[in-house]
Amino acid sequence: MSPLIRLTASFIALMMAMGIGRFALTPQLPHLLSEGQIDLTAAGLIAAANYLGYFVGAVDAMFARRHHHIRLRLLGGLWLCVLLTLASFWANGFWSHLLLRFGTGVASAWVLVMITALSQPLAAAAGRPRLGALVFAGPGLGIFLTGLLALGSHLLGQTSATLWLVYAAVALVMLLGILPFLPQPTTAVVAPTVNTSGNQGIGRLGLIYGLYGLGYIIPATFLSQMANAQFHGQWMADLFWPCFGLAAAIGVVLVSLRRHNPNATRHWLMATLWLQAAGVFACLLGSGPGLALGVILCGTPFLACMQLVMQRSRELAPHATQRNAGLLTACFAVGQLAGPLLAATSSHFSGGLQPALIVAGSGLLIAGGLLLGSLSAGRGLCANDGAPTVQR
Repeated sequence: MSPLIRLTASFIALMMAMGIGRFALTPQLPHLLSEGQIDLTAAGLIAAANYLGYFVGAVDAMFARRHHHIRLRLLGGLWLCVLLTLASFWANGFWSHLLLRFGTGVASAWVLVMITALSQPLAAAAGRPRLGALVFAGPGLGIFLTGLLALGSHLLGQTSATLWLVYAAVALVMLLGILPFLPQPTTAVVAPTVNTSGNQGIGRLGLIYGLYGLGYIIPATFLSQMANAQFHGQWMADLFWPCFGLAAAIGVVLVSLRRHNPNATRHWLMATLWLQAAGVFACLLGSGPGLALGVILCGTPFLACMQLVMQRSRELAPHATQRNAGLLTACFAVGQLAGPLLAATSSHFSGGLQPALIVAGSGLLIAGGLLLGSLSAGRGLCANDGAPTVQR
């Protein structure tokens, strides 16, 4: 079967698992809040449960070695995204949504890690590594799709339950369409030889990635709610989330065209972090133009930053890809978990997200500043340019 077909199936799998499975909560928050199912503090805790599940699923997926383990997690994650989204149709209140979001976090992580492990070697073997990178535009277009569906639901006056049902139906159609074409495991995954070179750079990169997780997650989770509050529930508020997803997909395309050398990666990563910081601070303006600027400056670097961090880890320590991916994932997850908890604390004590946004933006500024003093890689990509990465 053509590698292009399998890479397209991988792209759609990430559209479904991430756009619907992981990030469908964001456009649903205004509905859940207006229906009285949860308040803003509870929303932060539900989001944290989703990111905790994502961390658990990612750590578990790192230990998949045999063919059937990889295949089981990939298919299990895809089907769980569909079934748990469907179960959300009957959910009502804090605890049911918290448990379901935890489950979809686990499932979406399984899919992302397995698709990464299968699609990137496939693209490299076909001599199309940039096409493999474009697979990770899938989550951005998935967000774009969920945002458009939320907009249609709002215009038709539907409830959050109906929108969950629509999401589940779309996810099922996408899954059935790609099942025969998903990439297959061909060789056992073995642990790479550990090389201690680059440990200082990897440690610094872990801190940077943790600060990024904290910085991006608050606007990514609460953007729809901030727009809804600004536009007083009018349909224009639902345009912000699909635009965020579209900007994220465009950012992946732009980064895939960059020059592949260590200094270029470091400089692009620094730029993406500071652009996101500017976007977070723009959200503090509390106006339509401020939120629109936040969409552009936060959304465009969103997925691109993840890709650049993993590329940078390969440049610093090319023989410890899997170990370092696990370390970076743990750092990223800590930042993600801290974000919604920070938002819940901010909402509880100040009645809004402004203090949380200030902390998030400041963290992104610091993360970019840490790259100014980071160690340059001793050599370019050379033998490891096509090696697979685990993106988060």
